[in-house]
Amino acid sequence: MLKPRPTPTRELVNLDGLWRFGVAGRVQDEPWTGRLETPLEAPVPASYNDLFTDPAIRDHVGWAWYQRQVRVPRGWDGERVLLRFDAATHAGRVYVDDRLVAEHVGGYTPFEADITDVVSAGQEFRLTVGVSNELTNVTIPPGKITVDQFGTRKQTYLHDFYNYAGLARSVWLYSRPATHVEDVTIRTGVDGSAGTVDYAVRTSAAADVRVRALDETGAEVGSGTGAEGTLRIDGVTLWRPGAAYLYDLVVEVLDGDTVVDSYTEPFGVRTVEVRGTEFLINGEPFYFTGFGKHEDTPVRGKGHDDAYLVHDFQLMEWIGANSFRTAHYPYAEEVLEFADRHGIVVIDETAAVGINLAVQGGLTGLAPEPTFSPETFNDETRAAHAQHLRELIARDKNHPSVVMWCIANEPSSNEEGAREYFEPLIRLTRELDPTRPLTSTAVMFARADNDLIADLLDVLSINRYFGWYVATGDLATAETYLEGDLRAWAALGKPVMMAEYGADTMPGLHSVWDQPWSEEYQASYLEMNHRVFDRVEAFVGEHVWNFADFQTSNGIHRVDGNKKGVFTRDRKPKTAAHTLRSRWRGLQNRKPGTAG
Repeated sequence: MLKPRPTPTRELVNLDGLWRFGVAGRVQDEPWTGRLETPLEAPVPASYNDLFTDPAIRDHVGWAWYQRQVRVPRGWDGERVLLRFDAATHAGRVYVDDRLVAEHVGGYTPFEADITDVVSAGQEFRLTVGVSNELTNVTIPPGKITVDQFGTRKQTYLHDFYNYAGLARSVWLYSRPATHVEDVTIRTGVDGSAGTVDYAVRTSAAADVRVRALDETGAEVGSGTGAEGTLRIDGVTLWRPGAAYLYDLVVEVLDGDTVVDSYTEPFGVRTVEVRGTEFLINGEPFYFTGFGKHEDTPVRGKGHDDAYLVHDFQLMEWIGANSFRTAHYPYAEEVLEFADRHGIVVIDETAAVGINLAVQGGLTGLAPEPTFSPETFNDETRAAHAQHLRELIARDKNHPSVVMWCIANEPSSNEEGAREYFEPLIRLTRELDPTRPLTSTAVMFARADNDLIADLLDVLSINRYFGWYVATGDLATAETYLEGDLRAWAALGKPVMMAEYGADTMPGLHSVWDQPWSEEYQASYLEMNHRVFDRVEAFVGEHVWNFADFQTSNGIHRVDGNKKGVFTRDRKPKTAAHTLRSRWRGLQNRKPGTAG
């Protein structure tokens, strides 16, 4: 799905700001039929959970409602008029006045509604949006809803981050011509000193298409006609980690000599490949340094914030990180655009976190249910997962910063039924995008000798917490466990990277001993891991869990959230941040000890 952009033939109105707000049970039964009966207002974009002091709103399970008035610009007469929602967590319903115009399931990918036939240029309409935070065994991510003795609906879920909900990303009103560009796919290659740009354009109706590639100065460096083709850019400047360079592909739909629609898609020329045990960008070995992150800040929850975006990237540059994983869902597209412009490498992940009932058993002490069964995660779950993959790739396929798709986080890939569940999804992902490698992060229970899907993946991403959840406080034992585990994975003959490793740390807690939760222990824990990484030849990267502390659900094993961040939730560095800075700023995107 193309991101709305202002062009010579398209206009864009941002609908962010304060909207009327209320949760179901506190407003009228059909809130789209009139003015929302509520004294509350909520900002868009933002999660609603932490905005209000009323615990009934924070703990609400079900639909919440947003409403505002919108005026269509006078000059849009004769144009198609659309509403675009960058996300609605986890399901959305959209009403224009009294009419339902869109429904969508999936909390982190965009959707839109063509409202041309129900609005008029120059006139106002009432826009009402319902957002549901409900998670079940057939949603991605999954969860379970129960009703307690007081009749209150309760939501539980299997992921260790807070289930923030609402309109956490921007809302747009935009126009486009009747005959228009619907989609653009760009795939790039390198031929000597030239770049090759394969493009495919889908239009709303049969029409002539013209494309032009422009460099950063605006000079034309390639052109073509037709809905599909290949452009050649001689003397190409490649998009490289740490040295981004972007071109623009200007796509024009023609009626004779008249341009009826124009859309510009930025792109970078680069290649990605797995060869043996190496991960290559532009034919050169790349070593990942960075983090699993979260869209998580105080008050805003998962609400996108450009100030945090800039500051987080500044901290990643300061610490020497060259990459991050969008754990555990697709991030706002502005994040990927920023990574495109600044040369930061991204592993792009679906919201498939929690497809693992063994972890629940480990936390509760109860015997776990089978993860894959008709009663638990089933064909309907997999269909929802497939739709998430389609929408993720449709949105992010043209971003040069995205070098790999991660299809799930810590699934029960060692359990019976895992291969039957994942093999069709991996096949689908390769069909949707044959140009990028695939990975999935392996949970502690999944080992090289029992994992059922490792042979289907290109990169083996491992989540390990030896020294924290296993051999807690005993780093010598943890080091032997970790090395044995990683060497077993490396023996499979594929690139191996650590997708998660970390230790909870209370800022300000200090100790001269290896005391878990102290800042010194976090630093020593990381150093132990790094010693092991440097001894494993097939190793291609290290992503610390986590960039910053983040909010989680209620639980006695968490005190005000997950404290594995090397930065606090308000982005203050812990001792470990300086440990990582010393290491990463010397690695220069390659495995330690290897030739340049």
